[in-house]
Amino acid sequence: MELTIFGATGGTGIELLRQALAAGHEVTAVVRDPRRLPADLPSGLDIVQADLMDPDAIAPAVRDRDAVLSAMGPGGRGPTTVCSDSISAIATAMARGRTRRLLMTSASGLVADAGDGVFTRYVLKPLIVQRLLKHSYADLREAERRLRATNLDWTIVRPSRLTDRGLTGRYRTAWDTNIKGGLSTTRADTAHCLLALAADPMSVRHAVSVAS
Repeated sequence: MELTIFGATGGTGIELLRQALAAGHEVTAVVRDPRRLPADLPSGLDIVQADLMDPDAIAPAVRDRDAVLSAMGPGGRGPTTVCSDSISAIATAMARGRTRRLLMTSASGLVADAGDGVFTRYVLKPLIVQRLLKHSYADLREAERRLRATNLDWTIVRPSRLTDRGLTGRYRTAWDTNIKGGLSTTRADTAHCLLALAADPMSVRHAVSVAS
């Protein structure tokens, strides 16, 4: 596939780059600062330096792609709009071209539903996690809302707490619900799931939870 990746200098984004290039995909990384990319990435990566919030600047990088993947995330726990503003810019840029497939990473902690265990649903998420990460979660909720409002072929991927344990390949997924006992997800498994879903038309307009 011909893929464009945003958030490529973050933990999940770097995993996306490595796995996509290793699988033989044609990959473009849109970044503010190319110096933040690892020096040991496989060959074949096309790097575009641009303002990620400017649809005009990023439009050439998303034109005629098979899929665009956003692994954007907040840099801290303070107030932020980086996820919601970037998804708006990406969607606007895509609407000007012929690319329809857009996937974004979110977080399973945003939603407490019947897929969760009792403690997670009624205590851990609403009383601890969602309060601790209230600013970044507010940004992710708005990003999801804006994405759902587009006419693009979108998929939202919601990993549980991210870790750096590496690729297991044994992760679980659930569509439009959370995963009972899904307390953590490796960044590598999240990237693997994103790449698999990018080629899966059945996942269009679904939120997919993932847990290692």
